[in-house]
Order: sequence, then structure tokens, then C-alpha cells
Amino acid sequence: MEDQKTSLGAATASPLREPLLPPGKRVDCTVDDDLEAHLPPYRAATGASFSNTCLNLTNAVSGIGVLSMPYAVSQGGWLSLALFAVVGAVCYYTGTLIERCMRADTSVATYPDVGRLAFGAAGQRTVAAFMYVELYLVAISFLVLEGDNLDKLFPGASVELFGCYQLHGKQLFIVLAGAVILPTTWLRNLGMLAYVSALGLVASAALTASLVWAGVSEPAFRGRNGNVINLAGLPTSLGLYFVCFTGHAVFPTIYSSMKNNRRFSQVLLFSSVLCSLNYGITAVLGYLIYGDDVQSQVTLNLPSGRLYTKVAIVMTLVNPLAKYALLVAPITSAVEERFSLAGSGPARVAIGTTVLVSTVAMASVVPFFGYLMSFIGSFLSVMATVLFPCLCYLKIYKAQGIRRAEVAAIVGILLLGAFVAVTGTYTSLLDIIGTF
Repeated sequence: MEDQKTSLGAATASPLREPLLPPGKRVDCTVDDDLEAHLPPYRAATGASFSNTCLNLTNAVSGIGVLSMPYAVSQGGWLSLALFAVVGAVCYYTGTLIERCMRADTSVATYPDVGRLAFGAAGQRTVAAFMYVELYLVAISFLVLEGDNLDKLFPGASVELFGCYQLHGKQLFIVLAGAVILPTTWLRNLGMLAYVSALGLVASAALTASLVWAGVSEPAFRGRNGNVINLAGLPTSLGLYFVCFTGHAVFPTIYSSMKNNRRFSQVLLFSSVLCSLNYGITAVLGYLIYGDDVQSQVTLNLPSGRLYTKVAIVMTLVNPLAKYALLVAPITSAVEERFSLAGSGPARVAIGTTVLVSTVAMASVVPFFGYLMSFIGSFLSVMATVLFPCLCYLKIYKAQGIRRAEVAAIVGILLLGAFVAVTGTYTSLLDIIGTF
């Protein structure tokens, strides 16, 4: 009983009162070893294995952004793929910064906790606000994607409800997708979600294979040169590239769920490389086949009635179904904690259902998938994947000392993030307003 009380007190203590380093240990910050290597690991008594975490993290990073990759290249030109590589490297590095921040205090379990450790209550509220809005909008974009593609697969479908209201087209399929997704939002164990994640990864690989199939089967589609560089479209391209690597908001949740989170950086590297390869192949194939005519979702370019089109759309639909629950998990957990409902099964079902119903309602009125994704990437994803990790890391480890080369690199990343946030947000908002 005494051990349980001690454990409970440690879990609820403010991280600002905890030492960043174990008592009695002095670290020479002039050596080449990473400072955080001297920090104690956090080990969960039970949790996801290494392989399950690889599935969860890869599924969190690899998502519907792959559909917009050819469109992103069409906006920025072939040379913008060099910026894609830069964005991937930056997002991997900032992911490791989040890990280091969490290792500074074992009571840190969520992304807002990282903000609290660095900047107190104000930091916690700010990070939480941006994180939850980003995850909520991405969840909406999942449902928009489902509606658009199912409407292409089954044009003209409609259902009459209660004899007075008719659901048809995109709205009908958004509602149906929500009904299929609903049970996954009730799962609490991320280890169980790993099996759903595996399905999503298979779907991503099958989508890329379908594009290869399209290029081979339709010779008329091949050989489009496209633009080498389009400066006016680079802000949009950068925003969409950042969407491809969004997922930092759920990194702490996945990190905390591991049995041995010392291996998180290995999982992150594996996931980043695998997703980058899939994104790059899809971008090159899609732009080569369709050129500047490529749409914001490359699946909408595929000719109707072809087998590979049906395969691509079905695989596209599987990915959001597999990933939705993983992304909304931090939102539902935050609501549970806010109202002291953690551990209550009925409460989790009610909260998960409420979140899903609200996203279904919002998705039914959002007509611009590409512009929404660009806005998410330019503003919200840049904040969560670039600015917050860098600022929190600098604040937490400032007292212990950070190598000058690393400080210079972080400052450069912050400048890049600020540029993308300002220019990309401005461009995407103009595009969204222009649709009305």
C-alpha cells in the first residue's frame, strides 16, 4: 500500500518540481555524448512491444498525405522534391527532440505535458490548443476523403431517412464511414490498435502499387514532363509536405505506451525512412502520369471503371479507417482526464462517439480537401512538428547546456518553420476563401 501511495504521488507531482537529472549525478556538458543519455528511462509495466510500436508510429506518420504528394509536386515543380527531403529530415529530428523532452521527467506522458515542463501552465494550454485543433481537423479530412472517393466509386447512391430526409453522394458516404470507424474509437489499448495499423500500412503500399499499375496499363498517361520549379506554388507544396510527416502530437502517447521507450528513436527512424520512400514513389509516379492535371487526391484522376482504380480507392478508404482512432485518442483521453472519467468504459464510449459525430457533421460541409490539407500543414502541423519541439527543447535543456552547433541547427529549423507558417497559411487561406 505504501508503495502504491509513493507511486501515485510521483505520477501527480508537478514536473516543474522534479530535477532534470538524477540526484548526485553531474554531467559534463562539454563532452560529445548527448546530455539526455544520462537521464533515467521510463519503462511501462505493460505496453506495446517494439514491433507493435513500429506499426503504430508508421501508421501515425503515413496517412492521407500520400494522396496529395503528386499535387504538391505539381504546385512546386520537380525541384520541390529536394524540399520534401529537407522536411522529412527536419521532422525526424524534431521527433527526437520530443523524445528527449519526455526523458527529462518521467511524469511527462502527453504533448501538453511537454509544454508544461518547458513553459508552465501557459505552455501546456498553448500546446494543447494547437494539438487538439490539428488532430480534429485531420480527422475531418479523413472523412472528407472517404466521402469523395466512395462517391467516385458508387456515383449516384442515395438513402432516404425517416421518409423526409435524403442522404446522397458524399454526405451519405461520410456518414457510413463514420459508422464503420465508430467502434475503433472505443479501444483504449494502443497495442490492440497495432493490428488496425497494420491494415493501414498494407493499404498505403497497395495504393502505390495501383499507381504503378495505372502507369503500365495506360501508355497515354506517361511521359508528361511537368514544371521544373514553380516559385509561386512552393508555399503550398511545403505545407502539403509537412502534412505528410504530421503525427508529432501523438508521439508522446505512443512513447508512453512502449514497454521499453529507450528504443523510440529507432522506431522513429524506421517509420520515417519507410514513409519517405512510399511518399516519394507516389509523388514521382503520380506527377509523371498526370502532370499538371493531377488533382488534390490523385485517386480522383484514375479513370472510372478500371480494376486498378477500384483497388486504389478501396485501399485509400482503408487507411483513414485504420488511422482515425489513433489520432483522436489524445482528444478523448484529454476529455476523460478533464472530467475525471479516466478508466470508465461507458464514458470512453460516449466521448469517442461524440467526437466522431461532430467530425462527421463538419466533414459534410467541407468541400476543399487539398486546401484544407495545405492549411493544416502550413499552420497547425508546422507549429506541432517544428516550432513547439524546438522551443520546448531549448527551454528544458538550456540550464544544462546545448552544443552551439545544435543551437544553430535549431535556429535554422525555427526560421524555416516560421517562413512556411506565414507564407503557406496566407496562400491556403486565400485559396479557401476563393472557393466560396
